[in-house]
Amino acid sequence: MRKYFLFALLLIILTFTKVDKTIALEYQDLYAGLSQGFSALLDAKEGQTVFRSLYIPTGGRAEAMGSAFTGLSNDIGFLEFNPAASSVLESSELAVFHNAWIADSSVDTFALTSRNNNFGWGTSIKCFYVPFTEYNHFGQRSSGGYYSETTATLNFAYNFFSGYKFKGLAFGANIKAAYRSVPDYADDFSMTIIEKSGLSQSAIAFMADLGFQIRFNLAKNFSSRDPNFQIGLVATNLGAAFTGLDKGAKLDDALPTHFALGISYQVVRPVILTLEFRQPINILDVSKSEMFSAGFGLSVQCTHFFSFQTGFLLSGANPRFSFGTEFEVKKFFINVNYTFDMTSSINPVNRISLCAKMNLGDKGRKALQEEVDSLYIEGLQLYNEEMLEEAIDVWKQSLALDPSFDPAKEGIENAQNMIDLIRRIKEYQSLD
Repeated sequence: MRKYFLFALLLIILTFTKVDKTIALEYQDLYAGLSQGFSALLDAKEGQTVFRSLYIPTGGRAEAMGSAFTGLSNDIGFLEFNPAASSVLESSELAVFHNAWIADSSVDTFALTSRNNNFGWGTSIKCFYVPFTEYNHFGQRSSGGYYSETTATLNFAYNFFSGYKFKGLAFGANIKAAYRSVPDYADDFSMTIIEKSGLSQSAIAFMADLGFQIRFNLAKNFSSRDPNFQIGLVATNLGAAFTGLDKGAKLDDALPTHFALGISYQVVRPVILTLEFRQPINILDVSKSEMFSAGFGLSVQCTHFFSFQTGFLLSGANPRFSFGTEFEVKKFFINVNYTFDMTSSINPVNRISLCAKMNLGDKGRKALQEEVDSLYIEGLQLYNEEMLEEAIDVWKQSLALDPSFDPAKEGIENAQNMIDLIRRIKEYQSLD
């Protein structure tokens, strides 16, 4: 079944990559209408920050859901959206991303995350690059190379007050360093390469992300131990950038800092809705802060191995529509996304992103929980047979494995109250 499905998906992708030019022309009116309709949202303060590649999504589930992922952050994509989520992820993950952006530019990312009980960590390397070619006045190539921005991220998070009913308050931080590489260029008159000319425009940046996430049940109409409602609050890219590396770095333009509030609601078991509000802040000059953006995301789990995502992101006069699929093959998850916005043409190849994730396991957490559940059920059976002391002993064993398992605590309390009641009844009978 999966082989036929994967073959069909591949066929669809190949079909879209060969869209006839006449079909693209038919969409020009729609494209122009969208552009005109959102022109009122043009932001005059757009583009006054550096390291803009930090805003380009790596791909995967997060991009498919319109980048409205701060509240959900339920896979390795959390590294770009909410650093707190590594402390609550179900499994360790290893992932590679490739995002074919615009004008021959691309984003490649390698990421890894894992969790030990309530402590989570992660790391990633993200590289944005675009070919650079310089031509002189005679049309001859004088220099070339790649313009690139590379960002390294180290993540730590902890989930405080985690329990069976209240799932805890997760807090996390990303520590990031970025480097902008500009190739050397030629002199306009001599047409010779100027040594260190690229280095004079290269830059480094140091920044941090801070994030919170809280999870609980709200209007839940299905059975699941996992909470169905999540709220995330994040401050991203807090730091500074420095340019002029050839003559001593100096503080330059602000980084693309922003604050984001996101929510995630699992309406029914297979359907998740997300909303996000994001406000950029220019920390060097608040008056130059860009306009807010807002996003919406939808994820539908069609089968146990296939899901569909879509989303919409409104950011100034450049709305973004995204569509994606995620399917599982053994321990691997494959994401294929397509994004359309006002910076791209009607050409699916331009904006396809791919992601391959490997599930590295949960470090025995599921097996441990199954053992705790088994002991709890054994205690219930003993309690039903009025073997109260034995039930208490078994529930204590379950608590030794999972101190936050509230049902066992409640069982012990009820059994102990029953023992005390029986003792008092016997005392009254002895007085008679």
